[in-house]
Amino acid sequence: MGLSVKHLLGIKELNVQDIELIFQTADNFKQVLQRSIKKVPTLRDTTVANVFFENSTRTRLSFELAEKRLGADVVNFSASGSSVSKGETLVDTVNNLLAMKVDMIVMRHSASGSPWFLSRHVDACIINAGDGINEHPTQALLDAYSIREKMGSLKGKRIAILGDIMHSRVALSNIYCLNKLGAEVTVSGPPTLIPKHIEDLGVRVEYNVKKALEWCDVANVLRIQLERQHKPLFSTLREYALYYGVNKQMLDSLEKKIIIMHPGPINRGVEINSDVADSKQSIILGQVENGVAIRMAVIYLLSGKREISE
Repeated sequence: MGLSVKHLLGIKELNVQDIELIFQTADNFKQVLQRSIKKVPTLRDTTVANVFFENSTRTRLSFELAEKRLGADVVNFSASGSSVSKGETLVDTVNNLLAMKVDMIVMRHSASGSPWFLSRHVDACIINAGDGINEHPTQALLDAYSIREKMGSLKGKRIAILGDIMHSRVALSNIYCLNKLGAEVTVSGPPTLIPKHIEDLGVRVEYNVKKALEWCDVANVLRIQLERQHKPLFSTLREYALYYGVNKQMLDSLEKKIIIMHPGPINRGVEINSDVADSKQSIILGQVENGVAIRMAVIYLLSGKREISE
């Protein structure tokens, strides 16, 4: 069995069988990560380049760790200080890497659609690590995998995505993934941060965060993407925290215990308070741990290897 796609460009291109195969493979790699020796030599003859045109901490480290756990040779590329600053194009940059016999490219770029563009112009497997405000497929996979781990299945589960939906590639990929797996999705936040016609994607819109929390089984809280906002969309961060931030008092007022998630980085005291992020209801660090297993699974499956070497 293998994936139905050559690249991981977005959740939109995956079918349910692809997602389930990634989850099953991640289950195996989670067992590997619990061992004293956390590496397998599965990709010892493979070279992976992490090509990041945007700043990243968690995603880049998670991919690099996943690649090294699989025994791959890893090359890290950062746009700052590279020939990109001299005017070199994206295709030329990647083709130069491929000339050095790189097999797979993990790419993050500020331009939406850049992984699709690249996949049509270079002969290598492309994994999208986030493109503009479009998609972040491995984040959505690890989020869904984390919910599955806690709740057994996503079918019929109620997931609320809270915060800056307008500028979040995490939100869009999560919506695609959760819908495919049979979950019900509601998005919530200020009207200025909710895209028009988002209901066309099969989600509900609830502008009252308290009501969204009362409805859901899981709340995935997103940060405000100030770096992608070109004009003020709310008055102050303090006002946002007051009306749309998730705090302990709000959680304690609910009639049930819900799961709290966050893709990071967290702006504590804005979209979520520390007493929520660090509470027993939070699985934020579990998401980070699962991110390595999910990315190991994606890289392994796209590499075309047949067995997980011991």
